[in-house]
Amino acid sequence: MSDTIFSKIIRGEIPCHRVYEDDAVLAFLDVNPLSKGHTLVVPKEAVATLDKLSEESAAAIGRVLPKIARAVMSATGATSFNILQNNGADAHQAVFHVHFHVIPKVEGRGLGIGWEPMKADNAELKALREKIAWAAATETQKG
Repeated sequence: MSDTIFSKIIRGEIPCHRVYEDDAVLAFLDVNPLSKGHTLVVPKEAVATLDKLSEESAAAIGRVLPKIARAVMSATGATSFNILQNNGADAHQAVFHVHFHVIPKVEGRGLGIGWEPMKADNAELKALREKIAWAAATETQKG
């Protein structure tokens, strides 16, 4: 894992506008926000993608995300928000340290999403379901 800007922020080497911190998670305002209140929620565990995150860090993120979402909505007056989390360069990840964006929809600002669904074949869905269910069961047995 390379030394990312988020690792440097976590260590206090680069300043940030912290909104929350505990032993496992840091949340701070994005300096290039899509809307006012755009907040990053970052596990202190330094891994690039969500599939590499430990169960402990994943649980800590799961506990903190709703709190931060409520706080952002309260502080900004937003009534809607997006949670964005990208994994890998092809998925538009720019900083290779797991992080979640809490992006409020405020005054016409926020995340825009292009959604282009494709037609799914039922036989393909069944085969894919079986593969994913088998892989999930295998992961459960490991952990």
